[in-house]
Amino acid sequence: MQLLLLGAGMGIVGGLVPSPLHLIALAQVALGRWPRAIAILILPPLAIDGALLAATLFFYQWIPRGIAHDVAYVGGVTLLSFASYALLSTRGKSHEESAESAALTYASVTAASLAELTAPGTWIYWMTVAGPILAEGGAYGYWHVIPFFAGGLLGYYGAAVLSVWLLAWGASLHSHFRRYLFLTANILLLILGISYLVRARWGR
Repeated sequence: MQLLLLGAGMGIVGGLVPSPLHLIALAQVALGRWPRAIAILILPPLAIDGALLAATLFFYQWIPRGIAHDVAYVGGVTLLSFASYALLSTRGKSHEESAESAALTYASVTAASLAELTAPGTWIYWMTVAGPILAEGGAYGYWHVIPFFAGGLLGYYGAAVLSVWLLAWGASLHSHFRRYLFLTANILLLILGISYLVRARWGR
């Protein structure tokens, strides 16, 4: 029960913190595309966590401890590049046309997924929390630590969907903000990218 609550608590915190995928899902909600928004919130993180689970399980002792600092540069450049591309793509188009662009949506999900993979917080979590718990599972049996990861998944996805719903509800109260939601999301992506680079340059 302790591991279940710990995993759920950390998952809820992670799901409530806005990420690039949250912002892209929010733009889809503004277009009334809830199924696509939920898919964006669930499928890329599930694939990323699956890959990091395997990497941590098999290569934990060889992963550099300072990797969160190093990958922050990659995440920052990825976000800045995509956000700049998305903003340039809006020239000559309405915000609604830009948000509805399928090619831009697929590009944004790809870029956001790469940024999620290289987010400092992602690697801090896997190296300092999930890694030791997996090591505990190796010592006492992996069935022992399944509640931690199950709680994390339920907490994260529940909180992520709730947070996007709350943001969309707030946007619906202000039609002007809703109209410019796509532009706002990409400006926020720029800010997130800058924050990654700042953390990589001056963070510990």
